Amino acid sequence: MHDEESDIMIYRTIQEKLNILFKNIDVDANVKKIGTCEIEKEDYYSKCFAGTPSVVTNKGCLELQNTNIDLVQIIQKG
Repeated sequence: MHDEESDIMIYRTIQEKLNILFKNIDVDANVKKIGTCEIEKEDYYSKCFAGTPSVVTNKGCLELQNTNIDLVQIIQKG
């Protein structure tokens, strides 16, 4: 790094990164802790079809305010 560049790195979760993106388009969002939303307790995909993944990782939720969308769930398939 050059001398004028800061050595400080800020760790942000995927929820915090998405929250910043939502703020850039003037949408207010609250970051929810993983496992606190009811929607996280349900199955994400049907395992009856061949093209659907069987392993899905929950990355948390964002609760949007003053929009037609109430909740955004972040999942990772693999």
